[in-house]
Amino acid sequence: MERELAEAALPYTSGARQGLPASVTHVLAALRTALAGGDQGALGELGPSLAEVAAAPLQLPDTDEGRRLAAALNAYTTAGTTGQSAAVRSAAGSGHVPDDEDDAEAEAEVELQPGDEEDEPESAPFPALKLLKDAVARSKMHPIPVIRAEDRESGPWPLVSEDMDGEPRWVHPDVTSTRVPYSRENGKRVRRDQLDVPDAFGEGVLCLIDRNGSYPSACSAVPLAPNKLLHTGPLEAFDKASAGIYLIDIPEWPRTDMPHPLGRIIDRPDEQGRVWVTTPHIKQLVKLVREGHLAAMPAIHDSWTGKANESLFKPFYEAARKARIELVQAGGEPYKAYKTRLSIALRLLWPKRAEQRSPFWRPDWRMSMVAEASVRHWTVAFKAVQEGHTLIALRNVDAAVFWTPPGTPPGTYRIGTGFGEVKAKFIQPGEMIPEGDD
Repeated sequence: MERELAEAALPYTSGARQGLPASVTHVLAALRTALAGGDQGALGELGPSLAEVAAAPLQLPDTDEGRRLAAALNAYTTAGTTGQSAAVRSAAGSGHVPDDEDDAEAEAEVELQPGDEEDEPESAPFPALKLLKDAVARSKMHPIPVIRAEDRESGPWPLVSEDMDGEPRWVHPDVTSTRVPYSRENGKRVRRDQLDVPDAFGEGVLCLIDRNGSYPSACSAVPLAPNKLLHTGPLEAFDKASAGIYLIDIPEWPRTDMPHPLGRIIDRPDEQGRVWVTTPHIKQLVKLVREGHLAAMPAIHDSWTGKANESLFKPFYEAARKARIELVQAGGEPYKAYKTRLSIALRLLWPKRAEQRSPFWRPDWRMSMVAEASVRHWTVAFKAVQEGHTLIALRNVDAAVFWTPPGTPPGTYRIGTGFGEVKAKFIQPGEMIPEGDD
């Protein structure tokens, strides 16, 4: 039932059609993402929001697409007690996540709670939200941190989705990836990756690369528009003085030893085979064309842009980097609190739930920051591949797996505990890949 609903909503969640409230579009886009990734944990969290959307009276467009979506919503409402699948009901009603939860990624992203939008107390080891607000407030560009509620249902905002993160989630085509069950010490049941490498790769071990603080590190230079996004339509070429969101064709990527530069964005095109991307990915494509890795820039069919800025979050990054140096040495609860407050502050740029209060509501800022982290992750891995290293998996924004001699990580990475540095671990072929510890 969820899949039928997601398919009916595709014209709206892909951006090909408009006419839905932004909050509804975001819920349906999240459903599509969860189904595509087989993320039962996310489906469980979406259950109440989906039931609310399906039960609410919506004025849908009187078109074939609108009528199909209306029928799917009605079927969802009448399919059961809450319209949720058995998997969703099980996840929502249990203290455990189903066995096929997608590794530790959901754990790293904290769930916002009422009160998280308030400044941290003076005793907090790191006042992340206060520092993020101060960074935005000090900008001479007079940023607009909150788009008014009445403006969120039109313009660029329904077009922005979590699909624009560009995370690779890729495994080399010659490598076999298997999901195996695993129970954490706290009893939580999850699944982990097990990668089987063919004999043709020669002798070696799995080198696990874990990037430190990918999201806050990306804040050092995120290209975004601090002010309004204006409809600038089709563009002859990307203007580096502007930033925003762009509707482009998917460029052909001929290599099989690296994932596509746009990551999983390419898995969710609209009916014309086009995708919406943020400025970090546009800049990445420009660089790849300049260096000869792409034949040409894809056409920009539509755009919403504003004057670009790359330093809006830089004071926040500097404070986070300095605090990490001190707290990572101390470890324990202060360091855990630091990481939690970082995640909360950056998630508040665009809360998932409409009822969550926040000093921000800028989906484009949030997705530009995440996309910048994905671009940096991809770029460093590509440098290693260009130097002759074998990449066998590029996972989310902080995890890569190479096939290397024992104890020999690719030289393109800097080993350390700071932002921009990585931890390297080595495991034998066939062993389960453990979750990261950062």
